[in-house]
Amino acid sequence: MIAKISSGKSTAGLIRYLYDTKKAKDHTDPHLVASFDGFAPDPGRSGDDFDAVKKLLVADLDLHVKQAQRLGRASERHVWHCSIRAAKTDRHLSDEEWGAIARRVVAATGIAPDGDPDGCRWVAVRHAPDHIHIAATKVRADLRTARHWNDYLTADRELAAIEKEYGLHQVVRGDRTAAKRPTRAEQEKANRAGHDRSARERLRTTVRTVVAVATSTEEFIRLLEHTDGVLVDVKHFPSGDVRGYTVALAGDTNGKQEPIWFSGSELSPDLSLPKIRKRLDATDQPQGGPRRANPWHQATAAAERIPHHLDQAYDGAAQAHLAAFGEALDVLPLLAPQDVRPQLCEAAEAFERATRSRTQAEHQHARALRGAVRAMVRESAPRDGALLAMFLDAAILVVIAAAHWHQLHHHDQQVAAARQSLLHLQAAYEQTATAPLIVLAQRRPPQPVVERHILLIRQTVRDYAEQVLEDPAVDALTAVLADAEKAGHNPEQLLRQAADQRALADARQPARVLTWRIERLAARPAPSARARAAQARSTAQRPSAPGRTSPVSSPLAPTAQPEKGSARRR
Repeated sequence: MIAKISSGKSTAGLIRYLYDTKKAKDHTDPHLVASFDGFAPDPGRSGDDFDAVKKLLVADLDLHVKQAQRLGRASERHVWHCSIRAAKTDRHLSDEEWGAIARRVVAATGIAPDGDPDGCRWVAVRHAPDHIHIAATKVRADLRTARHWNDYLTADRELAAIEKEYGLHQVVRGDRTAAKRPTRAEQEKANRAGHDRSARERLRTTVRTVVAVATSTEEFIRLLEHTDGVLVDVKHFPSGDVRGYTVALAGDTNGKQEPIWFSGSELSPDLSLPKIRKRLDATDQPQGGPRRANPWHQATAAAERIPHHLDQAYDGAAQAHLAAFGEALDVLPLLAPQDVRPQLCEAAEAFERATRSRTQAEHQHARALRGAVRAMVRESAPRDGALLAMFLDAAILVVIAAAHWHQLHHHDQQVAAARQSLLHLQAAYEQTATAPLIVLAQRRPPQPVVERHILLIRQTVRDYAEQVLEDPAVDALTAVLADAEKAGHNPEQLLRQAADQRALADARQPARVLTWRIERLAARPAPSARARAAQARSTAQRPSAPGRTSPVSSPLAPTAQPEKGSARRR
């Protein structure tokens, strides 16, 4: 159940709306299901005296308001309006059940506490099968104003208990860190203009993308001002320093033909200028030069470490890594081929909710990923899909781990957002990885080399060897192992290093996972003879544990289970 609470000035106007069946076509058979004393006049059951009974009902509700007004103690916005809607899948509740729910809500919110003879006057009107409206006046019988602070939160907590008791759909509840939803008027305006999203939502996506690209607050403002179709109004302190900003879409105007402006915090809680400045101040500057590492490899390596950080780091650092990963998803549509961009946009938009919680992020912990993402943007787009597939392979793991972390912290909305994002990332990965894997498979080495590498796989990753060898991508895996060996790398060392990285047990196609990891590891310069000798000594001294990769217990896992009982991610 979902409650929506608002205040108003006119009791008569609210009652008129609740009992209207002409303008509001979805209002059918409006009638009372509960009231403050159980005897309030009901215009819906008055027969021919509808208007007269409606006036009586308004007068009853306004009794204490009129008394307080004579003493100058009544608030102008004295009307309290709460609508409560059941889910579409819920059974139709009876009038008695809706009446009991209304009494619990007014008691929980402080409008009419249980056992308080001076509680406010209220009625509950049902004019549709799936919801009711509670209309109350906020002046108590002792002429004090009702203490109803945080009424939305208290109503929401009560409705959560009601859902369980009545066997209704349990709504996924948030922690007040979600971005504000577009209003109904904003949605209807977007529909009339032929847009699938409101101006608020489109501006939020634009600003998030600019934040993910910028390396400083000054660059953020500059890029935003040069974004087509976006109007920017920068606010300054008397000293001249930037205080804040508002944005509007070109052509999105009000009745006076003036732009409709949104501050950053109105778009999303983390898009206010002070919060953006904190993120950008903790961003490594992209480094140039001919010997600089591939930023895609750097970003992939940083992403692969996030699940470990979520398990090991304290919450402030974990939240920082999730925020930085959200920025990485925000920029991927700018760098990806046209055909995969819709899935990546959906993935980024869904995961946006999973980047925030009540935990304060300490952004300095995620400098590496944030800096690599900025460097990616400044590179030319990859010629093939291998680099993107490599990053998406790691990103799927991050989303699974993020959902697990949020679930442990009881962040229900964030878990649902991660689940939705995972579906789009998996689709994008399948679409992106097919062609690069075919190219790699075509470079399959001679059969003796293949057999040697298959034996190496059986010896190095014994617990998952059969899954790896049954994967159609095993030809691509043997190809990258052969290429790495030609470049001077030790294939056994690379394979062990790739297998030791987290979540191999969660992979439905483990050969793909190993292929991308070895491809990235082999891009580094081959170790010298002295380094290889040291690696050999280290390997000989270390006890053999080929399958020690620890699985993630994931709330996103499908029901199919691998041999070890861990959830598969693709």
